[in-house]
Amino acid sequence: MISISVREIADRVKGSVHHLDLDTIISEYPVIDSRDAKAGTFFVAIAGGNVDGADFIEAAISNGATFALTCRPSESPSIVVADPIAALAELARFARERSSECTFIGITGSQGKTTTKELLGSILATAGETIIPAGSFNNEIGVPLTILRCTDLTKFCVLEMGARHEGDIAKLCEIAHPQIGAVLVVGSAHLGEFGDRAAIARAKGELIENIAPGGVAILGSYDEFTPLMGQSRSDLTRITFGESVGYTVRAADSEIREGRAHFDLVTPAGRAAVSLRLLGAHQISNALAAASIATSLGISLETIAATLSTADLSSKWRMELHDLGDFVIINDSYNANPESTAAALKTLALFAQERGGASWAFLGKMHELGESEAQSHQEIGRLAIELGIDHLVGVGTDLYNVISESLTIHRASDIDAAMQIAENIEPGDSVLIKASRAEKLNLLAERILAACSARTTLTLEGKE
Repeated sequence: MISISVREIADRVKGSVHHLDLDTIISEYPVIDSRDAKAGTFFVAIAGGNVDGADFIEAAISNGATFALTCRPSESPSIVVADPIAALAELARFARERSSECTFIGITGSQGKTTTKELLGSILATAGETIIPAGSFNNEIGVPLTILRCTDLTKFCVLEMGARHEGDIAKLCEIAHPQIGAVLVVGSAHLGEFGDRAAIARAKGELIENIAPGGVAILGSYDEFTPLMGQSRSDLTRITFGESVGYTVRAADSEIREGRAHFDLVTPAGRAAVSLRLLGAHQISNALAAASIATSLGISLETIAATLSTADLSSKWRMELHDLGDFVIINDSYNANPESTAAALKTLALFAQERGGASWAFLGKMHELGESEAQSHQEIGRLAIELGIDHLVGVGTDLYNVISESLTIHRASDIDAAMQIAENIEPGDSVLIKASRAEKLNLLAERILAACSARTTLTLEGKE
């Protein structure tokens, strides 16, 4: 965090200071979890749906926090404000104003934001201090927290921007003032909240409309809305990316080997080979987005290609590959929407084709789809048939109600029932576990992984 005094903080957020020296200098970024507090930090006490951060002020101070930013009077060192979230945003604006040497980059899209920002972070780190969000910090709390991690030495700040309503991203841009904005794809995530994809496109497009004059718009080619964004702004440079001739940055001669993409990265600077370590053909678009942003910042093609080829990201429960020898388990239980589920199924099919065993898709419900819920689940079922998936296990849902002679449909009322079905997995088989996070299929993934690991151990012991 850029060094700032308690006096400056209080003046900026219009807060009252209690039990705290006004001349104290704060140089560590804030935390919202008292367990993350350490010497030099300060604690933002936010009232959530289940807990009130103000109840944990003493714990945060005990862990080293200098003070708490809170809306409730406290006997502990504190700055009392009307709204801690609004105060956090105001501090982020202050930090942004003082970061004139840092380039701020906003990334949004219906999927791929997390992987793209991590790939981009790896590339930009070769050119200077780079800040990327921790986890999926992409809302009115996460974006300010990310900005406040910047120091006087930070050269690049990558911001992941999410939206559940029109206007959300515009508000984030009022804080961040990004010079570069990237829209990856307009999909159907949160369709139930927005109503239709056109509304989702308007929400994502707010990033492009709010890029600073003279900035750069990075636009994917994977839907009908994104390539059209920013056309009315003559003060922006538009860079498109995709997998066909005609885009500014593209992938050529793509192929999938062992579930991973290999392609030639083509930019205005030339052509270079890339071999991703990430699982799934859908990672090509994420790599192209990161490459496009890096290209706009003058990072060399050789550096971009080399970094993409060596980046080994480990996002928990996101396309986690467990190759046990006898079994391949893909744990993609972090979240799900129709597009990401389709991508995961295609990866499962590739592994099954390469290994020769049966393919098992343990799928839970995809949430927030609104009126398209039934249709979207049935389309995934039909895709499973087209891809030649052998077994589809609907866990806690009967929405995958397709009929097929080639695809065996199993219905499991809960995780315990799914585990009984999982006993039929044979050596050589490939398994995918995926659902929206609320379905907690990460628990199923852990149990299937443990069961298959035990069977692999037994098989190896038998061979010895």
